[in-house]
Amino acid sequence: MKTITYAIAMLTLGVSLLSCHSASKIKTQYKRLVWSEEFNYKGLPDSSKWSYDKGTGCPDVCGWGNNELQYYTWNRTENARVEDGHLVIEARKEDMQGSKYTSARLVTKNKGDWKYGRIEVKAMIPAGRGMWPAIWMLPTKWEYGGWPRSGEIDIMENVGYWPDSVLATVHTEAYNGMINTQKTRGVHQPGSSTKFHVYALEWTENEMFFYVDGKEVNRFANDKTGVAAWPFDKEFHLLLNIAVGGNWGGKFGVDDSVFPQKMLVDWVRVYQ
Repeated sequence: MKTITYAIAMLTLGVSLLSCHSASKIKTQYKRLVWSEEFNYKGLPDSSKWSYDKGTGCPDVCGWGNNELQYYTWNRTENARVEDGHLVIEARKEDMQGSKYTSARLVTKNKGDWKYGRIEVKAMIPAGRGMWPAIWMLPTKWEYGGWPRSGEIDIMENVGYWPDSVLATVHTEAYNGMINTQKTRGVHQPGSSTKFHVYALEWTENEMFFYVDGKEVNRFANDKTGVAAWPFDKEFHLLLNIAVGGNWGGKFGVDDSVFPQKMLVDWVRVYQ
């Protein structure tokens, strides 16, 4: 649930863009694979592992709180399918239920929920103005209250008008886009839409580290001041999606000539 002020902050470069060249040592050695999806089948995503967020988010937060333009479908292979060993999430220009675009938002809620560990996603993201792909996490039970009090973890985000940049961000009550204090950093990464990269989060009770291809791009520490700064002692689940437009993704409009656009996911692996 990104916000208008978050979008403005990012647009005005309230984010550091790093040159991700020097390797960074993995902080914790997680060896036990506790959940994985290798996409070694064909058809709809495995319903024992994936569910869908549906529609436009109404009546609670229409446009998913960001004035996004897509309608999220479910059980529809045009927008989400497994083929050739990959999950394909496809954004399409087509009318559906009052929206001009369709896409999919897959979630592991109540099927893959974790507190701490290493989450890895190998993916290739879409390209084009108006695209807003994300690999991220939300609390499963929202035990500290609604957004941003229970937290949000953005392992990877991109907007199509910044094609060579990906971002990693943390939102909490104390640090979030509504008050322009979100903890975010980005990496200059040309070719994100033509090559696969591994986006990873390492999450302990004291700190989070974000990686692209094993190189650290952001970190966020538990300052021990309470849940306003660190609500990350509860279970979170994973989300994979392509949004279209919105306060941030659509800041410079949507280029209808780029559709359809796809995010390909080679695998998802969670270690503890």
